[in-house]
Amino acid sequence: MTDPVKLAAEVLADHRASIDRLDAILVYTLGERFKHTQAVGKLKAEHDLPPSDPNREADQIARLEDLATRADLDPEFAKKFLNFIIAEVIQHHKSHQS
Repeated sequence: MTDPVKLAAEVLADHRASIDRLDAILVYTLGERFKHTQAVGKLKAEHDLPPSDPNREADQIARLEDLATRADLDPEFAKKFLNFIIAEVIQHHKSHQS
């Protein structure tokens, strides 16, 4: 007979291993994303373009909300997450213009 506590511990360990792998994917993905946004910031600074683009940001938020809905993720959470990233990117862009 299988011990239910041992079985639950094994299932828990499997979920945690998946979460750890997904966290690594998120970190590496964000790192790659920021490499591109930093390049955009330098390009904007070189050509005296504004550090933020409200139309692009609004389009991105709408796009992410749609993706979140299709992925069964709370769109409001996705919006907050993207707004946080956008704010960080704008700070990086501003630092290139100094």
